[in-house]
Amino acid sequence: MKPEISVVIPVYNEEAGLSRLFDRLYPALDALNVQYEVIFVNDGSRDRSPQILSEQFRRRPDVTRVVLFNGNFGQHMAILAGFEQTRGEIVITLDADLQNPPEEIHLLIAKMREGYDYVGSIRRERQDSAWRTYASKLMNRLRERITHIKMTDQGNMLRAYGRGVIDLINQCQEVNTFIPALAYTFARNPTEIVVEHEERAAGESKYSLYSLLRLNFDLITGFSLMPLQFFSLIGMALSFVSAALFILLVIRRFIVGAEVQGVFTLFAINFFLMGVILFGIGLVGEYVGRIYMQVRGRPRYVVQAVLQQSAEPVASAPRTALERQS
Repeated sequence: MKPEISVVIPVYNEEAGLSRLFDRLYPALDALNVQYEVIFVNDGSRDRSPQILSEQFRRRPDVTRVVLFNGNFGQHMAILAGFEQTRGEIVITLDADLQNPPEEIHLLIAKMREGYDYVGSIRRERQDSAWRTYASKLMNRLRERITHIKMTDQGNMLRAYGRGVIDLINQCQEVNTFIPALAYTFARNPTEIVVEHEERAAGESKYSLYSLLRLNFDLITGFSLMPLQFFSLIGMALSFVSAALFILLVIRRFIVGAEVQGVFTLFAINFFLMGVILFGIGLVGEYVGRIYMQVRGRPRYVVQAVLQQSAEPVASAPRTALERQS
């Protein structure tokens, strides 16, 4: 039967916590009393995560599917691959580290049944370090001002998507994208709810400070031209200021005469302008780089195998099949 609920979970080097995830996830979904499926996407893990996922597939082949990448393509690409495999009317995304309690899934489903097509989540009390919490709030404000995408807590994975939103996302072929923001742009009736947040069950965060900055920079440049427009305004303002300074120096040269006292001030101004120019070149390069990656037309990810139950009817026990895709 076609499932009503699809749960997509990206996995990357999570062998230490997968068994605890299974012990909490499946009972929480069984308690819903609806048809469901769980789709794990292994994003090129270098530990035993693929083997553990395969074992879980053999235990629950009726509700479990496993997508195996042949390399590491990133969390968002793993989610997109999971979206393409989903069949449910409501799709839930969940982290594998149990920071998002699986027991909270029913809250999102209940909200979706009220008529919303996208439900985000806000962590009640973040169990992260102080610098991660502060940096996340700061980037949330900056992103909302630039892109006008209203997500109170953009870093929380626990979200629900309607079938219509998922189908639109699957039609997109962007090389770099931020899925929650993309879903927000497609949703007709989005909302948010407050959910619990727990400490990481095992392992450590896969996002460093650089990765978080990179992710937010991708988000801003991927959904808005405002950085380029803002830099253009800065360039115009500096041009007027530079022209005024040049006129002032010429006047002083004829009135006061030659002087060298302000040479270091001129150096400071020159270095400031060079910094602005280099930043502008980098900003333009970011947009050009996105275009370059898009026009190459390379696959966003490569699926090595999909573990799923065979669709062929059998007389005895269910048979499983290993479908290879390229």
